[in-house]
Amino acid sequence: MKALLLRDLRLAIRAGGGLGLGLAFFLIVIVLVPFGVGPERELLSAIAPGVLWVAALLASLLSLDRIFALDFEDGALALLATSPLPLEGAALIKAAAHWITTGLPLTIVAPLLGFLLNLETTAYSFLWISLLIGTPALSVIGTFGAALTVGLKRGGLLLSLLVLPLYVPTLIFGAEVVRRGADGLNATTPMLLLAGITAVAFALLPFASAAVLRVNLR
Repeated sequence: MKALLLRDLRLAIRAGGGLGLGLAFFLIVIVLVPFGVGPERELLSAIAPGVLWVAALLASLLSLDRIFALDFEDGALALLATSPLPLEGAALIKAAAHWITTGLPLTIVAPLLGFLLNLETTAYSFLWISLLIGTPALSVIGTFGAALTVGLKRGGLLLSLLVLPLYVPTLIFGAEVVRRGADGLNATTPMLLLAGITAVAFALLPFASAAVLRVNLR
């Protein structure tokens, strides 16, 4: 499992769709928003929680189609299906590699870019915690979507259409945690709901991803 994780990390970085691309996209979105909505500090502060979460969500989409595509093309996915490692474990490792190369860097950088949107200082810790809890769910859900579209030509657009509706609950509760933190309110309820979504995704979706992969490999 460790060898597969290290291999996926190397492939994600070499393929150009991992760390650099996600961070660049995230930075561009955050920089462009003030130009689009205007420089009013109150307006930027009000929309900052939602914008930061939407930008992180979209950045995580960029490399989803690469999760299984490279392994499918070179035949490694078929070998994984016959290896002693269950496909459920392989899917979970794929999701972990995606989060390490995409979700974790976004989680680290997001609070540093909050000042561009005049994010309230009280919300920085809530932003960091919400992304730390919620971005793993994005990777696991995205892995399921990648398993559904593996082997399809031009499956990237279809993958986005399939995954985005599943991302909505994570987006809603993640942004709500930051919003309540900015307003000085209790954010325990949305944070627990966000953690619940992540827990359910980890408990169920690796099995769903493995089942879909077995169908696609027949």
